[in-house]
Amino acid sequence: VQLQASGGGLVQAGGSLTLSCTASTRTFSSHVMGWFRQAPGEEREFVAAIRWGVGRTLYADSVKGRFTISRSTATNTLYLQMSQLKPEDTAVYYCARSIRQLAGTANEYSYWGQGTLVTVSS
Repeated sequence: VQLQASGGGLVQAGGSLTLSCTASTRTFSSHVMGWFRQAPGEEREFVAAIRWGVGRTLYADSVKGRFTISRSTATNTLYLQMSQLKPEDTAVYYCARSIRQLAGTANEYSYWGQGTLVTVSS
């Protein structure tokens, strides 16, 4: 399985950006797709996840109300709409796939994309 994240870039604080993630294989309804991020010198942290079939979502407290995870089952694409961006959102964002429960723990995810850099300037 290959996951390809895209859409990163440079944005001013308060701005918006949407990330996309495509998978080389079909995403089944039982799968969970998630977004994680890693800032320089920091550990990878959970951002959001979605159960592919029913669309149930889970968010980190730090992004609730600002970020929205969604998916298109027709195009097998995962999205992360980010708004009200802050400098502390600066990180490499990774998409990942899990065949397990809806969770925010990185070791629940078996497949990872290469990451896309989001830089938020103050």
